[in-house]
Amino acid sequence: MRGYFLPGVFLAVATGVLVFGGDWLGLELEHVALLGAALGGATGVVPDRAPWERAAGLLAGAVLAWLGYALRAAWLPDTSAGRGVAAMLVVLACLLIAFLTSGRLPLWSFLIGAAAVVGSYEVAYTAAPPEFVETSPTALTTVLLAAAFGFLATVFLGNTIEEDRARERGRYASDDEPDAVQPEPGETADDTSRGPFWEGALR
Repeated sequence: MRGYFLPGVFLAVATGVLVFGGDWLGLELEHVALLGAALGGATGVVPDRAPWERAAGLLAGAVLAWLGYALRAAWLPDTSAGRGVAAMLVVLACLLIAFLTSGRLPLWSFLIGAAAVVGSYEVAYTAAPPEFVETSPTALTTVLLAAAFGFLATVFLGNTIEEDRARERGRYASDDEPDAVQPEPGETADDTSRGPFWEGALR
């Protein structure tokens, strides 16, 4: 756990800097800083696939979610049915690309990227769908900036966590192993390893 402390502190500081720096630069990062940093941090810390593959999946999922909003703004009605169709198409697109890459880009990273965009932009889009062209680029870039900070803060933790889990599995496996059968008086260790006599007769 000690190895997680410094990256965790860096992630916390990076999130605070995002909020402060975004306000100073007029980027309005307050409402997406924690969301983006948390999802980017989760993508960085999961020891599944190479870091660039996880990052590529997150970015692709974010772009697909943005295209889903573009589809809603251009063709689909702003109703429950229209939102449902757009959501279904985004998830299917994520699934298709993950399948075409044979899992090199993990599906979960696509879904995290899509969730980041939806979480940061849904309220703004619902308030003014016709302003999609003006508002969506800002929402997309700001949440991806926050996710990049979170990803960089935790990406080097992946191998550490994987090694810790491997040690835990090895420890649990050794605890679950049954104790060796002790030979009875007059028996040898080879006799106990053969098992009851009827097992050989039934083979």
